[in-house]
Amino acid sequence: MSRIDAKFAELRDANKKAFVAYVMAGDPDFETSLNIVKGLPAAGVDIIELGLPFTDPMADGPTIQLAGQRALEHGMTLEQTLQIARELRKTDDRTPIVLMGYYNPIYSRGVDQFLSDAKAAGIDGLIIVDLPPEEDDELCLPAQKAGLNFIRLATPTTDDKRLPKVLQNTSGFVYYVSITGITGAAAAQAADVAPEVARIKSATDLPVIVGFGVRTPETAKDIAGVADGTVVGSAIVEKIGAGESVEDVLAFVKSLADGAHSA
Repeated sequence: MSRIDAKFAELRDANKKAFVAYVMAGDPDFETSLNIVKGLPAAGVDIIELGLPFTDPMADGPTIQLAGQRALEHGMTLEQTLQIARELRKTDDRTPIVLMGYYNPIYSRGVDQFLSDAKAAGIDGLIIVDLPPEEDDELCLPAQKAGLNFIRLATPTTDDKRLPKVLQNTSGFVYYVSITGITGAAAAQAADVAPEVARIKSATDLPVIVGFGVRTPETAKDIAGVADGTVVGSAIVEKIGAGESVEDVLAFVKSLADGAHSA
């Protein structure tokens, strides 16, 4: 059982929904980013999504694009991103870490080397947004063979014909993108999300977590109420980008986590 599987089993036993927080590795710099990541579990985060900085983040809105630029300008690399995971694992062996990003840095490192390094660093799952199911041989299948979950995105445009392909070889959980478009572009609506989550859950036993467009504790509660949990990214990254203190960022994260957990 992976850390992700164990976390969802623990949440089910407690009758709680999951709260997932996204932060960009190295934003605004390595030390600040590391301190935020280390503080996330105590702030109520069930699963950490760690963004891998990349120069051409096609799925991300301006907020996360700028976070990636800040990280890259401070010299952030794939190796340093894995180092953040290694540092967290020195004190926390339970909180799942999902690496979210794009294939190019992984391809450049070499798939086998990357998977070995990621597993050793304590990474539990991957969300690689520019690798469709048709490319499963490239990374998805090797990742699962290495013991890493490969988490796929489903969207409002994933129809019943496409959905089985998206769910094929997916593990850990399904990430449902609540809106069409980029991160941070619009507000998620529980009334729109609920039937889509139900449709996905009728086709898989995996938990369904909803992200994109969740910015407040109230929305986190509403969205978690119709799914197995929710993800917040841009709203947290905005606080970091505005230069707020680690303590203030973590206090905001806790308010979001409390919202999701109250669903």
